[in-house]
Amino acid sequence: MEITETKIKTTNRTNMKIEKRLLWAIIVSVMGSLIFGINMAAISGAVTFVKDHFLLSEFQIGLVVSAIVIGCMIGAFTAGSISEKIGRKNVLVGTAVLFSISAVWSALASSMGALVAARIIGGVGVGAVSVMVPTYISEIAPARVRGTLGTFNQLGIVIGILLAYVFDYSMLDVEHGWRWMLASPLFIAVPFLIAMQVKFPESPRWLVLKGFKAEALQVLTRVAGTQNARKEYDSIVKGIEEDREKSGKGVKFSQLFKGKVGKVVFLGIMLAAFQQITGINAIIAYAPTIFNETGVGGDMALLQSVMVGIVNFLFTLVAVWLIDKLGRKKLLLIGTAGMTVSLGYLVFAFLTGRADSLGVLISILGYIAFFAASLAPVMWVVTSEIYPNKIRGVAMSVSTAVSWVCTFIVVQFFPWMLNSLGGAVAFGFFLFFTVWAFFYILAKIPETKGKSLEEIEEELGLKGDIEEELNLKQA
Repeated sequence: MEITETKIKTTNRTNMKIEKRLLWAIIVSVMGSLIFGINMAAISGAVTFVKDHFLLSEFQIGLVVSAIVIGCMIGAFTAGSISEKIGRKNVLVGTAVLFSISAVWSALASSMGALVAARIIGGVGVGAVSVMVPTYISEIAPARVRGTLGTFNQLGIVIGILLAYVFDYSMLDVEHGWRWMLASPLFIAVPFLIAMQVKFPESPRWLVLKGFKAEALQVLTRVAGTQNARKEYDSIVKGIEEDREKSGKGVKFSQLFKGKVGKVVFLGIMLAAFQQITGINAIIAYAPTIFNETGVGGDMALLQSVMVGIVNFLFTLVAVWLIDKLGRKKLLLIGTAGMTVSLGYLVFAFLTGRADSLGVLISILGYIAFFAASLAPVMWVVTSEIYPNKIRGVAMSVSTAVSWVCTFIVVQFFPWMLNSLGGAVAFGFFLFFTVWAFFYILAKIPETKGKSLEEIEEELGLKGDIEEELNLKQA
């Protein structure tokens, strides 16, 4: 009896260590997402100051804000293929360096051109982590908790957004406070770089893919336990070896868009596009400007932006709680339906001239709440799950790059739309795509809850004939 109790206690202690090691890997990777959020939102409090300091037009301030997205497209498009060669961890280390350079250069910028260049560099880092963090989490997390841990990516982003809003508010009365706002990513980038040097493991799937099977099993044993590690390891090895046996060479870019593989890649692209074209980054980057349209200005406009950040954070926690209980598809449908209602009211309010500050605030908070609980985290989870092992890195880069293209369109042209065409047209544009997203998800997006990555491949019809779909077998 005593021996049995001792074994149980020893096993429990071992499991605690395993969970802590897995949690450490997730927390460190999510620091990249935290910097992502800070980079995207910190500019919101600085917009007016930057515009006045450099005497910028509406188009020019749009360019300053959207410059980061240009870098994001570059980072997102290249991160996957680079990570296939040098590993997920090394790409994340590179992003920390880019974030640090960008933050210092942005804070010290003496011209609009310098600020744009600095923000493009930071954007490359943001784009890269937008691909690498969800990819890394999906490849190291056990299937039973992959959905929950996958939402930590978005949780990190929204915490970063909230921190940026709070920091911006605290800098309002500080001399050259807007420069400190732009420097804020540095305060996390340096710890992020240091943390990755402390027992931060490489992706086990990448290790197996490159032939480092012993190292992969060692990583899985540390984060999942001996019994679970062997099961996860065998599943990974089997899936990757089958892909290699059937396909031979690497994947060409053009082959991502052929046959059944192309249909799956298109699903991910559409979901990534919907996440951004429905307007989230217009709200995040220009929240004080939107509130100014209703007569709220100065400190109060930025304080309401802090409320946006708080709601964003709280409802991301709702997504973390529900994603492995309710499922991915249901969350997406509920979220897009709620976003439709919120945007519908904004269109009505601006169209009829009833855009009072309280009504707009409630509608924007409602929009943020439904987005945070659905499209925000679930897009990253689903896209990282539906792509086959063979193409995951490259396909994630493609879909994420499309997401950033949509972000650029929204962030660049929203100030012009709001000032030239009015709030009804600006928010009507987002409403159209939100309605489209609801019906597309209803008809096309599969449920991936509780399934291994290999099971998802099989259900999508890719497992058995990956050779034919990718047309890669050597002659």
